[in-house]
Amino acid sequence: MNDLFLNIDANSIDWARAQFALTAIYHWLFVPLTLGLAVIMGICETIWYRTRNTFWRDTAQFWQKLFGINFAMGVATGIILEFEFGTNWSNYSWFVGDIFGAPLAVEGILAFFMESTFVAVMFFGWKKVSPGFHLAATWLTGLGATISAWWILVANAWMQYPTGCEFNPDTMRNEMVSFFDVALSPFAIDKFCHTVISAWIVGAVFVVAVCSWYLLKKRETKLAVESIKIAAIVGLVASLGAGMTGHKSAQSVAEVQPMKLAAMEALYNGGTDIGLTAVAWVNPFEQANYQGEDAAPLKIDMPYALSFMATNDIHGYVPGINDILNGYTKPDGTREPSVDEKIARGKQAITALAAYRKAKKEGASESELNEQLQIIKANMKYFGYGYVKDKNDIVPFVPVNFWSFRIMVGLGCLFILFFALITILAFRIPFLSITIRRLLAILCIIPETASDEYNITALPKWHYILAIVLVPLAYIASESGWLVAEFGRQPWTIQDMLPTWVAVSDVDSFSVALTFFLFLFLFTLMLCVEINILLKQIKKGPEYSEK
Repeated sequence: MNDLFLNIDANSIDWARAQFALTAIYHWLFVPLTLGLAVIMGICETIWYRTRNTFWRDTAQFWQKLFGINFAMGVATGIILEFEFGTNWSNYSWFVGDIFGAPLAVEGILAFFMESTFVAVMFFGWKKVSPGFHLAATWLTGLGATISAWWILVANAWMQYPTGCEFNPDTMRNEMVSFFDVALSPFAIDKFCHTVISAWIVGAVFVVAVCSWYLLKKRETKLAVESIKIAAIVGLVASLGAGMTGHKSAQSVAEVQPMKLAAMEALYNGGTDIGLTAVAWVNPFEQANYQGEDAAPLKIDMPYALSFMATNDIHGYVPGINDILNGYTKPDGTREPSVDEKIARGKQAITALAAYRKAKKEGASESELNEQLQIIKANMKYFGYGYVKDKNDIVPFVPVNFWSFRIMVGLGCLFILFFALITILAFRIPFLSITIRRLLAILCIIPETASDEYNITALPKWHYILAIVLVPLAYIASESGWLVAEFGRQPWTIQDMLPTWVAVSDVDSFSVALTFFLFLFLFTLMLCVEINILLKQIKKGPEYSEK
């Protein structure tokens, strides 16, 4: 087992990781817009159902068309992503397939068929089913997409925090012992809430951008204003919700992935009363010199904030990279072993596993087998460390984590301000709108002569252009979150259990590289096609029915 895994070509590992990263990044370009538009179109159709105003039906149908275009592209990339586990990561699939495959199977059987069924009713059933049933189909389509995201995120969360499983030395596999522990782990719940709510932000920004283009062109004014009102509320609630769920997610990361948190903060040496870094000079192109410096150069932090974010206590203890590498004592008095100790214990588990299988094959006594089983059980927690040659290999690439986290948080704060302003302008809140107008005039953003009628339909052109520019920024924020999640747990395919170089398939690197560039071409082409179709549909605008 040991020789088989460690003799895999290093180039195959790099290309397999690059291909999976490529597919995941492209897939995530489609998913958040699907989840976000599902909420917007559901609200529009609900208003139509309650009012029977045909304007709202036409508005719902317009957003549903854009949803459908994006939905189809997301399905195509998602299917390829799941196939890669079998082609490029067969050792991973063998080792934990019984566990990892369960949520993906539920996603395919339940969620995917659910959304596939009701999406047909949503698009083609306007005149064939009752209004109530059609409204239910619209919401169930969005719910199906959200449930699909739940099971996929459960699978991903299990890789970050493996639970509900036991290693079987006879089958050489990790096997599930509690489906509920896997499906309802606190890490999975936090990840799901934060990820889905952040997707609503992308959908809301997209809707505001489309409507801003209409206002810029002075067309479809009613649809633009009413849709902006809905998107503003959804976006503001989602932006605030993303901040709250992000705080909860950070606490989960601090508890089960302290190295990820240390990399996110470029925290080389931890302690109590730790501040949250606002800015620091972390070279984006080189691994941080975490062993040679106490902290990143030019660091400015917010006192006590990291301790509070990680522990809900401003005096809480947060370990740094060096603490984790060298071992540290937790506030409760328990000692966390150094990485060198974990490597030694992991090797004991691997050696004992090989001895157990050899002894069993040779017909050894029950006592001899139990002796090896006890060693395996005592050290299985550190099994993955047995394949690590240098303790520094478990330190993620700090610059990617550090800067991605700041981009995500910085843009998240920008979206809170953006949606707060849009909400005030769209709903023309009397006192606040006057105060905002005066503030914007002082900042020379709007003319001082702006009248009380200054509202969402009467902004200077650059305001609408700015709203359109925020669309790629929303995607950058969303993708940055995934970079933190995935780069932060490197080098682990499964946290502390299976490093990437043990999980890959033993395939020729040329084959993986060839398909990488093939996928790059196909996915880029698909993205260009989707953008082209979306732009044509937006330019065409809604189709209004007769009153």
